Order: sequence, then C-alpha cells, then structure tokens
Amino acid sequence: MEWTPKTKLGKMVLKGEITTMSAALGTKLPLREPEIVDILLPEMKDEVIDVNMVQRMTDSGRRVKFAITVAVGNGDGFIGLGRSKGKEVGPSIRKAIDNAKLNMIEIKRGCGSWECGCGTQHSLPFKVIGKAGSVEVTLNPAPRGVALAVGDVSKSILTLAGIKDAWGFARGHTKTTVNYALATFDALQRTSEMRVTDEQQRRLKISSGPAMIHIAEQQVGSEISAPKEE
Repeated sequence: MEWTPKTKLGKMVLKGEITTMSAALGTKLPLREPEIVDILLPEMKDEVIDVNMVQRMTDSGRRVKFAITVAVGNGDGFIGLGRSKGKEVGPSIRKAIDNAKLNMIEIKRGCGSWECGCGTQHSLPFKVIGKAGSVEVTLNPAPRGVALAVGDVSKSILTLAGIKDAWGFARGHTKTTVNYALATFDALQRTSEMRVTDEQQRRLKISSGPAMIHIAEQQVGSEISAPKEE
C-alpha cells in the first residue's frame, strides 16, 4: 500500500530531504509514523520479549487480554522497545512492533574496556545503569571475545542494538520480564545522553549510531548503503 505521510517528519522523509535515521532523530521532531523507520531502516529485526495474559472479571463474564512487549533493532546502533495490549496475540504483536519503532533511539558504542584496545565499536564506551520499577541493570564494557555476559532478556536487546561484548548484572525482581527489559533499554538510552569530549571519543573509539549508513532514496522502499565516515 502507498504511504501518505501525515507528519512533518514523514513528509520530509518521503520527499528525500531526510535520508538516514540519524538525521531523522537529529531533527528532534516527534516520530509518530512507523513507516518512517521502515524506509530508513529496511533491515529492521524484531523479537517478542514477553507475552502476558491479563484476565478481568466483568458482569458479562471473564475477559482476557494479552500484553505484549517487543524489541526492534537493526543490529547496528538503533534499538526500540514497545508494548501493546489486545484481545488477540497477532494484532497485538504487530501493534507492539509499531510502538517499538516509534520509540527508536540511537546508542553510542565503543571499546571502553581497559583490557581491550582493538579500536572497534564492539562494546559499550562506558559503564551505564538503567532502572525500571524495582529492577536496576548495570552494563559494563567488556574486552573483545567475552560476548554478552548478561541475562537472557538483556542479551536479546543488546544483540538487536549491535552490542557484541558486555558485562552486566541486575538487581531487584528480575523475574518481572517487562521491567527487566525496560531497565536494559533505559541503560542503553543513557549512552546517547552522556556527553563525551573529543579526547574521550578518540581514545575509546566512541561512535554514535550505525557503522554502515543506509541512505533512502526518494522512491519509497528503495535504499542504498554507504560506509560511515570516521
């Protein structure tokens, strides 16, 4: 189906004025149409983090709804997390995916471990802490080859974000999968909020966003890839 944008950001993407996701987020305009992400990041992957059945008693009987939590990412610097509720699982998952695309963030990656000096953006650039409810997640940079030494929920989100090596631990009621996922997402969001100096960026090889920039053409659905300039 042909997409007709309704927001200013969507119209700029369709006209070809904005061709990368980094530029779209840099405008500070609200991201309210998931089609923008579909055009700028066509290689997006998604993973269902949690499916929870919610029951409620009414005068007419018992009503059942499903609460879905989904993470989306391109495996190269962009990650989003969304939730949705509905009477059926399939439509709820699709709605959660759209909500996750609207919560897209750009993270910083680097080689922040003192044990490693490879100079690639394989890990976190510094220690970050995220919180959600009673859950607190701490993520630390790790040397190359350690892989993701974190819980299963954090591992799924870090993989979609493009983090290959990290140490991590969590405190609180981590059996609450939703809070665990939200805390991990909050920790990754703090990497984008942290200000770094030019010297730190050069020493820790900090890079924001993707290693490969995907440039969308004016025609909807087509894109070309170009290497990111250092």
